[in-house]
Amino acid sequence: MNDFLLLENKKFLVFGVANKKSVAYHITKNLLDCGAHCVLVVLNDEIRQKVAKIFPKQAEAGEIYCCDVEKNEEIERLQSEIAARHAEHSFDGMVHSLAFADYSDGMKPFHETRSEQFLQAVNISCFSLTALANAFKNMLSPAASVVTISISTTRMASESYGYMGPIKAALDSSLVFLAKSFSTFSEIRFNAVAPGLLKTSASAGIPGYVDSYLYAEQVIPRGRAVETQEAANAAIFLLSPRSSGINGQKIIVDAGMEINYFDKAIIKKFSE
Repeated sequence: MNDFLLLENKKFLVFGVANKKSVAYHITKNLLDCGAHCVLVVLNDEIRQKVAKIFPKQAEAGEIYCCDVEKNEEIERLQSEIAARHAEHSFDGMVHSLAFADYSDGMKPFHETRSEQFLQAVNISCFSLTALANAFKNMLSPAASVVTISISTTRMASESYGYMGPIKAALDSSLVFLAKSFSTFSEIRFNAVAPGLLKTSASAGIPGYVDSYLYAEQVIPRGRAVETQEAANAAIFLLSPRSSGINGQKIIVDAGMEINYFDKAIIKKFSE
């Protein structure tokens, strides 16, 4: 195998595998296909049992851990458990593919967002990156790559995404500050993959998301939506040493959607 990405025998810590539709699943599969080793972290034991069927080798090796990142004590416990099995500077990279928003009472105008909803979502979807990076900083190699999953734009007030837009904007900003603060003691890089609308289990639970997804397919020049695998491919590049000159950035993976909002065929449909 031609190891162009230099990932063979590298070791990665991956947060957020949930099922075969999740971005973290595709990233993990890509890494394993490249000959890398992966340690997985999921929310709870129920998900761990499901993920164990998808990645049996990690399960057999005892390398699927549980952690609720809302709780500091669980992050501390996780760090201790992993540190007990892995030496310092063990990991060449970390994947943060975690997001949650409570849409149980439906999609409301942004100004009606409840503080408890917003603060829970920002804790899980944004601050957890900082908390995990801090917890595992001594277990990351001096030139490690940390990759999170953002969205293609946080400047569009999408009603079908609600208050998660501002939270992803905070995540994008966090990359810059983490890259700066980690630069005082390492060359650890922080970047994001920012895909357009994806067909994942998590997105399916967002009110109005399906309609937006179908519209995106029309706006994208090629006429079909971004595939989760395409977002994962970009993440693999950012995790690899080949992207060593990229830091504090987000790579947009939207198949050209942002350049085609005013497609003449769509304009014609709405102007007739």
